[in-house]
Amino acid sequence: MRVLPLCLIALSLAACNSARNPPLGAGFDAAEAAFIKTSGAGTIEGQAFLRDRTGESNVRYAAGEVVRLVPATSYAQARFSHYYGGAKFVPAASIPKVEADPEYAAYTRTTKADTKGRFSFDHVAPGRYFVTAQLIWKPKDSFLSQGGAMYDEATITGKETGPVEVILSGN
Repeated sequence: MRVLPLCLIALSLAACNSARNPPLGAGFDAAEAAFIKTSGAGTIEGQAFLRDRTGESNVRYAAGEVVRLVPATSYAQARFSHYYGGAKFVPAASIPKVEADPEYAAYTRTTKADTKGRFSFDHVAPGRYFVTAQLIWKPKDSFLSQGGAMYDEATITGKETGPVEVILSGN
């Protein structure tokens, strides 16, 4: 009689573990991401913010938050597809707690957003990139966090005459 509850617990734990560490097919390939380590003439700049639906203010800027530039490799595409589920935003309560492959993390660039959530990546080599940030806050008198993780895509062709603009707003 105790076997059924134990089986259900084991299945639940297995489901949680697979959600945290999804099968992403082939592992990370550093050669596919190597272009991010090359200096280019491109610039990607933008702003990261979310609308505050709690009524405290209209917009929350990602002031001081880390913004990450990720080469859109097959590994990164599978990772983003799994975690974002086809959207460009994941609510704070649903952000997966997964450690990135250290080699994958080494093939990204980071910067910090200014007080209005603006950011810039200079000397970007031609290629396709994901630009991502998190913006999480706890409204006054609430125990639930708001905000979440967001991303967008940017492509540097090498023929740009100005910066490629990216808006991270969860849309």
